[in-house]
Amino acid sequence: MNIPQLVQSQKDFFASQQTKDISFRKNALKRLQKEVIRRENDIIKALHNDFKKSEYEAVMTETSIVLAELKMTLKNIHSWSKPKRVLPSMLNFPSSAKIYSEPYGTTLIIAPWNYPYQLALAPLIGAIAAGNTVILKPSELTPNTSKITKEIVEAVFDKNHVSVVEGGVSTSQELLAQRWDYIFFTGSVPVGKIVAKAAAEHLTPVTLELGGKSPCIVDETANIKLAAKRLVWGKFINGGQTCIAPDYLLIHKSVKEKFVSCFKDEIFRAYGENPKESEDYPRIVNTKNFDRLALMLANENCVIGGETDRNQNYIAPTLIDEPNLESEVMKGEIFGPIFPLISYETEQDFDSVIDKYDKPLALYVFTNKNSFAKKMIAKYSFGGGTINDTTVHFANHRLPFGGVGESGIGGYHGKQTFDTFSHKKGVVTRGNWLDVPTRYAPYTGKLKQLKMLMKWS
Repeated sequence: MNIPQLVQSQKDFFASQQTKDISFRKNALKRLQKEVIRRENDIIKALHNDFKKSEYEAVMTETSIVLAELKMTLKNIHSWSKPKRVLPSMLNFPSSAKIYSEPYGTTLIIAPWNYPYQLALAPLIGAIAAGNTVILKPSELTPNTSKITKEIVEAVFDKNHVSVVEGGVSTSQELLAQRWDYIFFTGSVPVGKIVAKAAAEHLTPVTLELGGKSPCIVDETANIKLAAKRLVWGKFINGGQTCIAPDYLLIHKSVKEKFVSCFKDEIFRAYGENPKESEDYPRIVNTKNFDRLALMLANENCVIGGETDRNQNYIAPTLIDEPNLESEVMKGEIFGPIFPLISYETEQDFDSVIDKYDKPLALYVFTNKNSFAKKMIAKYSFGGGTINDTTVHFANHRLPFGGVGESGIGGYHGKQTFDTFSHKKGVVTRGNWLDVPTRYAPYTGKLKQLKMLMKWS
């Protein structure tokens, strides 16, 4: 079945109303839960084969998150799906008002390669829970994980309900040429713009989970040793290939030397004297991305790391000292294990750096001054962030996750994923026992009544 035919068959399946039944959705999610538990070890092995992700990181950042999303969604799907009563307007008296969650219809999910299992399955779970049909396009850059994901989906779902379509750029282009009811994309800013343009042809709503240069600020009051430990974890997990990883570090000049020493110690504790030999340190996903990152290291002062091995797509955990803002490493999002360090003395010093870039997906502040942290959170616009740690805001399903400006459109996680894939339909039910005449013509003598009603509506 070709792509246009598959899309049409899913539209026909959605029109049959089966996915609107909550029991149908719940049973589908239960089957998915059973299958992902059964195939967990296969997914872990596939992730290792794709870019040497360790079993621990695979469980922490991929399989456990998917299982948690499934458990939470199954527990709450009935309450999320119920119409929500809201206060009626006095203008409509007597009446009641409710918000109905309605599935959009046939949806497209395009998943990235950096967390190829989690970032494919998590939005899929929300889309199914909301009652949509789904075509899922996994990344061709992680073929082993893509293959297992396809096998899981085919074991669980009717192809007219959920299908996985594998392929490269031409496949993505053909998918984007179809008419969708909703598109959910996770990936780079340039490709996000292509997706948005394709969606605009049909006024299709989109969620775009993108990226950007996410800053991290460490002031002179911060716990430097703890900051170094948490930054090593947040920056180098998944080999630095994380959209919310701190992209560059702005550190107060007075604590810079101490930080560099502590950062080096923490890399050693995490990955040993030679991270290349560590079972816990992943590789860059492919040679193309390796070459892109290696270019950033040219002519830079690597105070830690800097070693590379193209045959293994290996780049050591690296700290670059005081790069030029026009250098390759500071031009765009790094998306790898390279951490530029820039010292500052006053807030004005780092304002010029942060303001140079578009709104980032994340911002991090290490400080023991609450006033400074609050000021930074209020001053800058960003998708989400953490004070005195990195990336952990992602782990709380009660918080929305998404970008702003060039770092993305929309958000998801937990109930918000269900809401993302649901059209919120407002419905008013009027009573027939009274019909207030104020709204009807002729209007002479009714203006005072109208203003009173508008005031209390």
